[in-house]
Amino acid sequence: MSGGRVPAVLLGGVASLLLSFVWMPVLLPVASRLLLLPRALLTMASGSPPTQPSPASGSGSGYVPGSVSAAFVTCPNEKVAKEIARAVVEKHLAACVNLIPQITSIYEWKGKIEEDSEVLMMIKTQSSLVPALTDFVRSVHPYEVAEVIALPVEQGNFPYLQWVHQVTESVSDSSTVLP
Repeated sequence: MSGGRVPAVLLGGVASLLLSFVWMPVLLPVASRLLLLPRALLTMASGSPPTQPSPASGSGSGYVPGSVSAAFVTCPNEKVAKEIARAVVEKHLAACVNLIPQITSIYEWKGKIEEDSEVLMMIKTQSSLVPALTDFVRSVHPYEVAEVIALPVEQGNFPYLQWVHQVTESVSDSSTVLP
């Protein structure tokens, strides 16, 4: 080292080290949540709830993570969506259905790219009822292939999740649900 000057490489290393100490407390919580992401994605892809509840799932609340699902169904218009929504609530296949109007769907159908305005139904139900819900929707839906997809609810407001179970309880106790 000539003339008492510190080489730039050494300064860069010191600066990097100092920055890492400053950013570490900020990045650590984000990084730890990212580590949980593959498990969450695997759970969603498999359609089955995780075997052990995560600490953030409201342990002690009595809710079993994944026992409630949010199902999504697209409909060609509000009239069809309301008819299906009312029917699934009346049959206790769902506790609640939200209708989200004027969504745009872009998809490939029979080799052609399509774009349609649709209504999205967000249906809250017990996960055990998703097969019966799917069968019912398919039996009344006007589309050749109805979209019915469901995602397990890992956590949420315990009184609401409990209410979903209560409203749909009579159906989950019976072995079959007829359209």
